[in-house]
Amino acid sequence: MNSMRTALGRVRHLGSAKEGTHHWWAQRVTALALVPLTLWFVIQVIRFAGADHAAATAWIGTPYNSLMMVLLIVAVFHHMQLGLQVVIEDYVHGEICKLAAILVVKGGSLLLAIYAIISVIRIALGG
Repeated sequence: MNSMRTALGRVRHLGSAKEGTHHWWAQRVTALALVPLTLWFVIQVIRFAGADHAAATAWIGTPYNSLMMVLLIVAVFHHMQLGLQVVIEDYVHGEICKLAAILVVKGGSLLLAIYAIISVIRIALGG
């Protein structure tokens, strides 16, 4: 079988990780989802400019608005994590530093997203 990989690539078993396409599509899908979600959020912020705390908590307490906020949070943090991962993979050259940075970004974005979602749920449930 004739391989397109270099001799060094064959020795190190380096080749396509087969994740590039998935990563690319995930970033595009989250970007596409962020367009209407961000427009919705900006319109709501403008609409409630100057509102008090009670009005804001009542607004987020509705099922539709709390669902939209959770969707926005998931899309923002996932899109952010995907983008930062690409930057790290492109510009961090040490393998250990690269792995550590990707783990920090993934873990940090997951923790922040969970915290934000729990906050929305607590406000929506009146807690």
